[in-house]
Amino acid sequence: MPNLDLETSVSLWSADLARLADEVKRADPHANMYHIDVSDGSYADGVMLFFPDLVAAIRRETDRPLEVHLIMRNPESWIDAFADAGADIILFYPDTTDDIGGMLDRIEQRGIKPGISLAIEHQVERIEDYLHRLEIVCVLGTGFDVKGIDDVVEGTCEKIEQLVTIREKAKHSYRIESDGAIRRHTVPKLRKAGTDVIVPGSLMFKEDMNEVTAWLKTL
Repeated sequence: MPNLDLETSVSLWSADLARLADEVKRADPHANMYHIDVSDGSYADGVMLFFPDLVAAIRRETDRPLEVHLIMRNPESWIDAFADAGADIILFYPDTTDDIGGMLDRIEQRGIKPGISLAIEHQVERIEDYLHRLEIVCVLGTGFDVKGIDDVVEGTCEKIEQLVTIREKAKHSYRIESDGAIRRHTVPKLRKAGTDVIVPGSLMFKEDMNEVTAWLKTL
């Protein structure tokens, strides 16, 4: 079932990276966990973000769970590095590995919770056989190589609703997370569709965090 309170996995992509330690401390009271995008610059053209040493540095600044979002091909080659850096959850895309089950095995063997991200072109059916093993299903509402989009693409809420239905029927326990175009006008409809976790970036770092947190508690 959805959480009673909408949770936040605060995206550090929108933080002031020159003052990252300070930004983490500022966001800590408002974050259930942190969302850390990691890209190889290939799967998502032109996007290269956090790396293991930086994740380890973030780990030293907070005790909140760190959710590492692998936007890359061959993600299995990076499990150990990010596990050693302090990741608590690792997300990957279903089309980046030839063995989804094996990828889940390797993540779990490191004592980390696994999750799968669905890009806008991915359908729920693609991962349905693995849903019982997941901590999080992350539904992207935009392309993963863009930033600053004002609304989620058509079909995003329907995908969330489908995941809710499957979870209830099969009695699974995964959380549904929404990533991309997290705005004042999109969060209410994502929440209504059944999302449990949002990934706020600029919504958190560019606005008054106390006010945003208070508003989210009303949804």
